[in-house]
Amino acid sequence: MDDRAGRRSPEPAATGTGGRRRHRRAHRDPGRTAATRVERLLSAALNARLRDDPVTFGRCAAELTALPDEPGMSEEPGMSEEPGMSGAAGWTGDWSRVVDRALAGRLSAAVTAAWGLGWEPADVVRIVRRRHGARHVRMAIDMIAAEMRRYSAATVDERWRAQLAVLDARPWWSSDDAYPGEWRAREGVGRAAMVTSALDVLVVLTTLPELPRLCPRPGEARPGGARGPAAPDAGAAERAVADERALARVRALLAKAESTEFPEEAEALSARAQELMARYRIDAVLLAAGSGPGGDEPAGRRVGVDSPYEAPKTMLLDAVARANKCRVVWHRGLGCCTVLGYPADLDAVVLLFTSLLTQATTALVAAGPRRGPGGRPRTRSFRRSFLVAYAQRVGERLTEATEAAERGAAAKSPGTDLLPVLAAREEAVDHAVGRMFPHLGRSTVTAARDRDGWLLGRAAADLAALHGRDEVTGAGDRAPSPVRR
Repeated sequence: MDDRAGRRSPEPAATGTGGRRRHRRAHRDPGRTAATRVERLLSAALNARLRDDPVTFGRCAAELTALPDEPGMSEEPGMSEEPGMSGAAGWTGDWSRVVDRALAGRLSAAVTAAWGLGWEPADVVRIVRRRHGARHVRMAIDMIAAEMRRYSAATVDERWRAQLAVLDARPWWSSDDAYPGEWRAREGVGRAAMVTSALDVLVVLTTLPELPRLCPRPGEARPGGARGPAAPDAGAAERAVADERALARVRALLAKAESTEFPEEAEALSARAQELMARYRIDAVLLAAGSGPGGDEPAGRRVGVDSPYEAPKTMLLDAVARANKCRVVWHRGLGCCTVLGYPADLDAVVLLFTSLLTQATTALVAAGPRRGPGGRPRTRSFRRSFLVAYAQRVGERLTEATEAAERGAAAKSPGTDLLPVLAAREEAVDHAVGRMFPHLGRSTVTAARDRDGWLLGRAAADLAALHGRDEVTGAGDRAPSPVRR
């Protein structure tokens, strides 16, 4: 008897091209084949999002989500080679784990790439919130927390750590493999929502533009490098404590100004806060002048500017910054600005801008909706005009208050060349802007077109007096100042 009689004869097609391809498939590592398939599906889903192709994205997301978990991952010969098509039925095995690990790997790599592009934790969360909802924001914070486990705390800049603390970015899940299930349980959603949310966050992270780096990224920070030289002088700690005490008093005054229902009380509190900030800033300048070279240098800070009415809000930030000898660069479309100046001045800018914006928003809400002739709504035009006028008038008054404080300080210290020091610091800030943004353009906010909004905005700015004298009636109307972008 022929010894081949009991064997199954090879299929005729095995000697052809198609047969060889099927033979190779049969000997592939199942896990590796699944990972390759998942990577192709992820790439196809991301490309579909970028092309605004919801149909292909939906097919890819469904295939990433819906395949069964059974042992023995394999591929049928008839499996479609096109991502997002009808080949899902050919797969079996622990598909969800392969998908979860691929998504986690891509998200981790995207977060690392964002740090390299100059983005900080607060920036990443802000842009995800701008594009998506709270669920996506929580996932982005989790991805940041997972990424930060790679770095020693000693190599993470203190400004970076402060942002992580505000975001409460810390691993809360029991293990990386358990994260997808625990995340779904926390959010109360199914697997499809988890996969779609992860893809959405991944699209945001992989399309981030480059931003100027404002502090060392994780793994590169050195102790003492956040605010000045690596080896601070003996009085640095005492000055830091004094700075924090001054800022705490300013925060308390501004918080009261924002919460009171009485305009006169808000005016008095804001005036006192501005007085303290002016004194705080001038004291810092005098201290730096007396300590000689090697003190603070211009730094940068990112400030969020949320929609709606981003342009007028940016104009308000620019007005506050210029009065405090800082400069603003608007990142149009990203919901933020970079403010450059000396550390003490940056603190004052952030505090005052936040308070003034809160007071302006309160005044806008109190003004209520507006309608034009024939009952047509004009609330947006009114509010834009209000904020433009408010920003312009606040800028005028802040500049007046700053100049008066500087003249008073110079008169009280006749032996101190305060004004030349201030001019030199302002020049240093301008040079820092030029180095960080060599191709900077300029932008002018659209003119206000609603007369009522303009008048009420200037009136609100006059009411929120920021210096110690009586209310000021409106000066001549000027065109809005240009804002850098």
